Amino acid sequence: MMRVEVDLPGRVQAAVGAEAGEVVVVIGPNGAGKSTLLRAVAGLEPGRVRVGGEEWTDLDVPRRRVGYVFQDQSLFPHLSALDNVAFGPRARGRDRRAAEATARDWLERFGIADLADRRPRELSGGQAQRVAIARALATDPEVLLLDEPFTGLDVSVQMALRIELGQHLRDFAGVALLVTHDAIDALTLADRVLVLDAGRVAQEGPPAEVAAEPRTAHVARLVGLNLVADGDDLIAFTPDTVVVSLHEPEGSSRLRWRGTIGTLAPHGDAVRLLVHASPDLLADLTPAAATELALVPGREVWLSVKATAVSRYGARARAAPRDR
Repeated sequence: MMRVEVDLPGRVQAAVGAEAGEVVVVIGPNGAGKSTLLRAVAGLEPGRVRVGGEEWTDLDVPRRRVGYVFQDQSLFPHLSALDNVAFGPRARGRDRRAAEATARDWLERFGIADLADRRPRELSGGQAQRVAIARALATDPEVLLLDEPFTGLDVSVQMALRIELGQHLRDFAGVALLVTHDAIDALTLADRVLVLDAGRVAQEGPPAEVAAEPRTAHVARLVGLNLVADGDDLIAFTPDTVVVSLHEPEGSSRLRWRGTIGTLAPHGDAVRLLVHASPDLLADLTPAAATELALVPGREVWLSVKATAVSRYGARARAAPRDR
């Protein structure tokens, strides 16, 4: 198992262990330190970094075996796609012929070999991101860093590139750290999920486990759940289990909250309410029910859910050793 540790005092303190070939998806709210974590591993932020038991803190950027895919591709505008991909191998001492052979191989794998002579300005967003990923992988990195690699792309392009990337990462011998705001990435690409909150690890585990028992409001929203702290426990429940009423509901078997409607918006066949209670909660109801109750932003309502409809678990997960 490879362990990646980052310590930037006052900013990010995080550690994650992953087997060779695993993809660790890093999620968390804006400002949680996700991109800073990647930049620290790459040597672009000062701080203590250890990878696989090796001290990287004093290694300069060229000596770190990382491949980095940025949100905006950051391709060299004056170089062709081929030369962009060949840049890494050449920087690591390969001669031009060997570097270009490696680059052509990676462009072929991503199905864009016919674009080898084009400059970045002549590529679409999806094509440019494929070149950027190929460039990162062409260096045979120990750690692959991907910072929001699908941002700004059309949904159809995102889906296609997500599938392609997943296929290539299955054959990747190192560890990949992928920062994202998209639950689809976490549920389809990740072997493990690392949740950052205020620069600290709030939760770590397999995607299904993190999605089933979220421990931060951000993750709960990401997977479409309500999350409420209840003493030493957390309770999670889906918006469609919530009953909306204008008067306090009766019955001791129901959990209840009072709040003010913040927004109403279509959500599939339902109307989704965001209610400012304590905490903010989501509720789904039919358009007919919303009309009958005359629901509008600013109106006070009661929300309730049956005790049998919630999932209850400890606020802190019990540590379980991983196989080594």
